[in-house]
Formats: sequence, C-alpha cells, structure tokens
Amino acid sequence: MGDTKKLGVAFPVEEAIKYADDSVVSQTLLNKDTGTITLFAFDEGQGLSEHTAPFEAVVLILDGQAKITIGGESLNVGAGEMVIMPANVPHALQAEQKFKMLLTMIRGE
Repeated sequence: MGDTKKLGVAFPVEEAIKYADDSVVSQTLLNKDTGTITLFAFDEGQGLSEHTAPFEAVVLILDGQAKITIGGESLNVGAGEMVIMPANVPHALQAEQKFKMLLTMIRGE
C-alpha cells in the first residue's frame, strides 16, 4: 500500500491490511538491517507452525484474538495486547478466530 511505506505519513494501521479467506496475508512495512516491521492478517483456522527466530520479536494484536504458544505455554492474546517473544524459543501462532497483528523483529543483541 503506497502510503504505508512512506516515512513521516500517518495511516490507519488496522486498515492497511485486509483479511483473505483461508489465508495468512502479510505486508512488510519496514525492512532494515536492524529489524523489520510487518503486518499480518490471519483468517480463522490459519496459523504459523512452531518455529524459532534468532532475535526477539514484539507481537501487537490489532484486531481479533490469537493463540500464541511460546516454549510450550499457550497465551490467548486479544486486540490491544502485546507479547514480547524471546529469541531462540520455539513459538507458534493460531487463529481460533481471525486476527491482525503487527510484528516487530529486532535484530542484534
């Protein structure tokens, strides 16, 4: 989306990405050597299987509710809530209902 990638321009973040049936949609807003900021929209029943990342990541739920599993512990995280996921710990996300999130990955120590 044109304006969402321009620096210094305000935009409604929740409206910057749309749900798609039976899909996970993503849009990278910023991709730098120091980290990334990515929007996601998960349709109900969709998810990301368990994986690890070498960097800490911040998940902010914008709409709906996500089931986030970190190191075997499950959390139900709703709109307006944030989780900081530790580096090198297995985690997964599941949409028991559709949700949108903003993922900020921070590279480095």
